Amino acid sequence: MKRLLITVLGLALTVSLFACTTSPLNVDVHDRNPWTHLKLNYEAENFQFVIVSDRTGGHRAGVFPDAMRRINLLQPEFVMCIGDLIEGKTKDIARVNAEWDEFTGFVEKLDMPFFYTVGNHDITNVQMIPVWQSRFGRSYYHFTYHNVLFVVLNTEDPPSRQFVHRRGNIGTQQLAWFKQVLAKHGDPRWTFVFMHKPIWRSESNWPEVARALGDRERLTVFGGHRHGYHKMALNGRDYYTLATTGGRLKGLPEESFDHVVWVTVTDDGPIIANLMLDGIWTDDPVGEANAKNETGSR
Repeated sequence: MKRLLITVLGLALTVSLFACTTSPLNVDVHDRNPWTHLKLNYEAENFQFVIVSDRTGGHRAGVFPDAMRRINLLQPEFVMCIGDLIEGKTKDIARVNAEWDEFTGFVEKLDMPFFYTVGNHDITNVQMIPVWQSRFGRSYYHFTYHNVLFVVLNTEDPPSRQFVHRRGNIGTQQLAWFKQVLAKHGDPRWTFVFMHKPIWRSESNWPEVARALGDRERLTVFGGHRHGYHKMALNGRDYYTLATTGGRLKGLPEESFDHVVWVTVTDDGPIIANLMLDGIWTDDPVGEANAKNETGSR
């Protein structure tokens, strides 16, 4: 009877503890249990998103659409990018539209939203800018999600008469807008900034952008363009230059590879993992491998 009473009291205590949490877990707890603990890795405001990198500059057919299929397996809440989505570099508007039609066909297969960033291939010249505007409107914008600020910048601003800035640039009007956005969202859980050219690594007007960011500590910045992966710290904050998602590979294998970035946002900051495309498989990896061997596709 005494042993039964102890067990009942233990179960009652467990029910009371679970009643005080938001966890959906419901399990019978005994005096000995086949698990380590019940402190679940769960917070209601934590979320995951994916970042895809450069697709162009000599794209390899099939890689990017394959990445879209694999992202659907992961089921993030949304997908970000860092630009260079079409080859561009032409004044043939019919060709530009055809390239955008192909690209939008890829991202429309995603189960979740895809947020655009403009790259130098996407608006290589002044003729291509109206195409972007007619399809996507703004070339820089921001949004918040779970009190996390996302800012997307245009490093091809303003355009030159022939080709846009080799090293990247943030125009005066855009910079003023950027300052207003940061002032309006002075204390978010975290701030993410996305841009195509990693202008913190080039001779551009980065000092002006850095002054706008000020001493904002809870900050992470992503860029691309160079087709090689690089992480650096500036004033204690992480800046990432991503590799490729189907774009031209170059450099050392440890720098240039096809990947997507998996970001988990927590109150303590982002947890970032690089997922190689060849490492994301369906629930039938043997069948998928056999199908690829038969067709010769990626």
